Amino acid sequence: MFGVLYISYDGMLEPLGQSQVLAYLKRLVVGRRIHLISFEKPADWVNVIDRNQLVQDIADSGIVWHPLRYHKRLSTIATLWDIICGIIYGLWLVLYYRLTIIHARSYVASVMALVLKRLTGVKYIFDMRGFWADERVDGGMWPAGGHLYRVAKWFERHFLLNADYVVSLTQTAVDEMSTFPYLQKRMPPFEVITTCADLELFRPAQLDSLPNQIDRPFTLGYVGSVGVWYLFDETLRCFKLLRELLPDARLLVFNRGGHDYICERMEVMNVSPDSVKIEEADHVGVARAMQRMDAGIFIIKPVYSKMASAPTKLGEFLGCGVPCLGNAGVGDMAAILENEQVGVALSRFDDDAMREAIERLLQLTQTAGIKERCREVALRYFSLDEGVRRYASIYQKLDVHS
Repeated sequence: MFGVLYISYDGMLEPLGQSQVLAYLKRLVVGRRIHLISFEKPADWVNVIDRNQLVQDIADSGIVWHPLRYHKRLSTIATLWDIICGIIYGLWLVLYYRLTIIHARSYVASVMALVLKRLTGVKYIFDMRGFWADERVDGGMWPAGGHLYRVAKWFERHFLLNADYVVSLTQTAVDEMSTFPYLQKRMPPFEVITTCADLELFRPAQLDSLPNQIDRPFTLGYVGSVGVWYLFDETLRCFKLLRELLPDARLLVFNRGGHDYICERMEVMNVSPDSVKIEEADHVGVARAMQRMDAGIFIIKPVYSKMASAPTKLGEFLGCGVPCLGNAGVGDMAAILENEQVGVALSRFDDDAMREAIERLLQLTQTAGIKERCREVALRYFSLDEGVRRYASIYQKLDVHS
């Protein structure tokens, strides 16, 4: 039975670690040994009750967890220290347990994996999760062409040239990387595995669990962040155009930490507070709320780095049988919405384009069988089972050649 070392710079005590790392590894551990290195933030680690529950949960699954401390003070130096700690600990694990594959999630973990590959010859999976360096620039955290950006892109080049397998969230990103000069005739094997959703939780509600469906107003749903990558003003403009067609339509917003900003933008955009409901809920509460929505909306900045992104909320909305209004320039989202006829993708942000998109979205919500079609597309593109199957296939291919 071969062994895998999975390295994540995200902590397992964070929601992302549990939904996008542990959810996969708990299924992938069947038939193989998996050791997991993660970097846990001190604020999460001091929560003894949650920590002990997670330790037991991971142990029961058969995964061997090696939590290391995440350092933040003096950011660049702290990250370098974490990388050194990860390399030293990872080297011991690879040699002692004779692990044959290192699966690295994103860029910082891949620095550790690349060094370990050079030292031990293990197979290396670069699970890139997007164009991280370009996201730092597009998000305003790094200057374009600055020192940190150039260093990160140098590492990206070596990750791609040395990886035994590369996992991308989108086919659009794979197509873009195929144009990189240094990858001409040197493309590594790629697998597209999008961010998967918990489709057992995000599923259509039974009709008898949603009372008064006939009489209630049309509900447009917005879930998640309203900052950095999301164009919330454009969302409100679409909602105002929807209200011109359906005066009693309402906007249901689920968000954490951005309520003051949402209210401020509503006032600036002259959106009536009576037409918008802003709430906060946990993962289960969000799933139940999505079941009450007629359509979902999220508009993301169509910048360069976003071609490698796959918003999890798309899979969650579709899993609940809810068609969506999104936009082009974000990974494979537009292709999924338009080609599969489960939503509408904006290519422009002028009023005429938005009005046409809203009209098409309303027609789509009235189409016979739309909920079933959305659900089927979610199962095909965003199923955790399918994601696990693809990761397991990569492991098997690399183990054969190790």
